[in-house]
Amino acid sequence: MSFFFINCTAQEEIKSISTKELEVLLEKGNVQLIDVRTPKEVKEGFIKTALFINYFEKDFTNKVIEKLDKNKPVYVYCRSGNRSGKSAKQLHEKGFDVYNVLGGYKQWRKEN
Repeated sequence: MSFFFINCTAQEEIKSISTKELEVLLEKGNVQLIDVRTPKEVKEGFIKTALFINYFEKDFTNKVIEKLDKNKPVYVYCRSGNRSGKSAKQLHEKGFDVYNVLGGYKQWRKEN
């Protein structure tokens, strides 16, 4: 039973943002946005200004640490929200202020 509560607490630490909210932030500029999809998925389309770091690469977390500023929020998206949620958890554990983009690129395309 205690595992359940610990797991829920960890999930609550990851903040989420809608694609509409992300769109407003992107219009203001200077947003650290990561696309964690595979190169094949990225070829199908992407959000302008996103940094591409494939979640499935062995050194995923190290690449993020090298390329992004821990002092600024990081917004993460994937195809539908699953991988970005996992990525956000990993980055949160490394000290990043992370937001998972709800619905991922599928939702972004639907709305934009």
